[in-house]
Amino acid sequence: MEGITLLLLIFVTMPMKYLVNAPMPNEIIGMLHGVLFLAYSGLVVWATFKYKWPIWIGALAFIASFVPFGTFLADDKIFKNPKYNPKALHENER
Repeated sequence: MEGITLLLLIFVTMPMKYLVNAPMPNEIIGMLHGVLFLAYSGLVVWATFKYKWPIWIGALAFIASFVPFGTFLADDKIFKNPKYNPKALHENER
């Protein structure tokens, strides 16, 4: 969700704000993105300790939130990887 709100900000609400002088959608999506960014950051810290990730994996997951499409890449390479998420092993067996 954090990645989706970032893409909405970049490709939808920022152009609306500056091209058609409509700042309200940007304010709403911006606030939602901020809340989701904090939640994502907290969950990365939590997962780093719960799953005993190397610090560099936690750092990469955190840095991914600053890059457009980065959270989608982190989801695929880290969060769904059984090496870093034991629950992913059971999800892949379905």
